[in-house]
Amino acid sequence: MTLTLDAARVAAAINVVLLLGLISIWVRNYREIRSPMTLGSIVFATLLLAENGLALYYYTLASIPLSAPAVRAMMYLQLLEAVGIAVLTYVTWQ
Repeated sequence: MTLTLDAARVAAAINVVLLLGLISIWVRNYREIRSPMTLGSIVFATLLLAENGLALYYYTLASIPLSAPAVRAMMYLQLLEAVGIAVLTYVTWQ
């Protein structure tokens, strides 16, 4: 269970860092071009940032018991999100 929880923590932390980078790039781009697509990307990334921040909080600071199946399922989702956000970050910086 500890390895699963550690993987979930690391994935959530990576997601937070990558999303902060993406949001900063998209805010800068939005100021220049005022595109609705860019604004939608900012809103979407902000919601993902809130979700990952909350997950990171529960993985590290919350005193509630975390059941094994729920943590394992969230870990897989966090890992998939990390891959997707990493690809999006790579494409954005190219």
